Amino acid sequence: MKINHIKGLACMSLALALASCTSGFEDINRPGGKLDKESLSRDNYNISSFLIQLENVSFPEQENDFQMNFDLIGNYLGRFFTYANDGFTSKNYARFNAKAGWISAAFGPLTKAKSAFAEIEGLAKPEELNYNWALILRAHAFLMLTDKFGPMPLGLDPKNPSAYNSQELIYKQLIADLTVAARNLKAFALANPSARVNEAADKVYGGDFSKWYRLANSLKLRMAVRMRYAAPALAKQYAEEAVADGVIESAADNLYMSYTPRGLYKTSVEWGDSRAGADIDSYMNGYNDPRISKYFSAPAEGATRTLQGCLAAAEITSKNKADAIYSAAVATPNSRDPWLTAAEMWFCRAEGALAGWTGMGATAQEAYERGVKESFAQWSVDGAASYLQSERQPAAYTDAVGGFGRDMSAVSTITPKWDSSASTEEQLERIITQKWIALYPNGQEAWSEIRRTGYPKVFDLPVDTGTGLQVPNRIPYDPNEQTRNAAAYRAGVALLGGPDDYTTRLWWQKK
Repeated sequence: MKINHIKGLACMSLALALASCTSGFEDINRPGGKLDKESLSRDNYNISSFLIQLENVSFPEQENDFQMNFDLIGNYLGRFFTYANDGFTSKNYARFNAKAGWISAAFGPLTKAKSAFAEIEGLAKPEELNYNWALILRAHAFLMLTDKFGPMPLGLDPKNPSAYNSQELIYKQLIADLTVAARNLKAFALANPSARVNEAADKVYGGDFSKWYRLANSLKLRMAVRMRYAAPALAKQYAEEAVADGVIESAADNLYMSYTPRGLYKTSVEWGDSRAGADIDSYMNGYNDPRISKYFSAPAEGATRTLQGCLAAAEITSKNKADAIYSAAVATPNSRDPWLTAAEMWFCRAEGALAGWTGMGATAQEAYERGVKESFAQWSVDGAASYLQSERQPAAYTDAVGGFGRDMSAVSTITPKWDSSASTEEQLERIITQKWIALYPNGQEAWSEIRRTGYPKVFDLPVDTGTGLQVPNRIPYDPNEQTRNAAAYRAGVALLGGPDDYTTRLWWQKK
């Protein structure tokens, strides 16, 4: 029987009780003996193209998609990179005044994700592997969208698919989907440990669904930590469930997207539109971080150190000059891009342990140190043990000779070495600072950590945006929504709870 998945979503919002719906989904999707290889092969030819479309929306590596949907937003607002292209200088997200065309492009993946999933939903039954795999991909795509904009028209109401859904509802529904998908895929993987299914369509794990169920739980843990201050009890519940069911624990299971040419290579190396930010310069140079040479290359001119960053929102007047004096990313056309890693998961568990959540599998210190070690392993760098004993602090920032910014004093004194006697807040800053460094080059998540916790501390902007903020809380909706979806747009702004601008806080920004 074909189950209408959307009805389950409406059930949850009306009942305000997630368990009532997830129990129903579990009964529907529990694989038992249904998930055999014959049923899994059915319609793979037809469904593969839509799965690939959904992968490309979830992990936008194609050069134009990467730049417009990811690089210009997350990488720059997460303070890993900044604009080096002088054509981007006056209007951009860092200055809270991006061009309307940029914003429309960032809103565009919504339609692509919804349409690809709708095609998959028409071809695969809820108990089938491809459907559960698609739930994970859609969750990742929708999470990136809602964490940029807030409430979104994700189609959770079947009677009004263009209606905006609250971010709280979106989070709860995506977590319900991930819970179902993880349990179904885990059951399949345990019953078929050597199976590889639909390998050609799986550009991440090559059809190994023992890795996909861990990814589903890991994404659930990421979301649980994100909503920690907005819904503490649910965040604790979801995090404990995710860890108990099995998250990514070692770099061997990291989510890498393989796409040639890699998006970061195009934007930073080939095009030279982006260069390292001053914030990551301050932290990594101050710590003498061994990962620097894996992250960034030395500038071509006047290099006194490997990593030379530029202040966010600096007035770049010459792209050629900026490209020469500031560091580019280390990336090749075919190097893989990490989108979710074991290091991130251990830092999430460290924060959970610090918050008193049970079942994190380690103390806050143990999980924190494991996060650093996994990051070093991910980048094939030695020296994690020495780094974890370091009492070095972030360095004052010195602009390049002939640069476009200005020198800045360090804004933090946090060290890599754990301090058991420190306050809970200082321990949180330590966890998030190292998590932020380890998240590189996933700027979307880096931006979310800054917004969620206030860490790492970042430099003031060199321009007055009139907001009092150093990073936007969100980006505005596509201006076209005001005419093509006018009534829904107005209702969406009401759900947002503030003006449709860069300053209104998202649902989970409650710290």
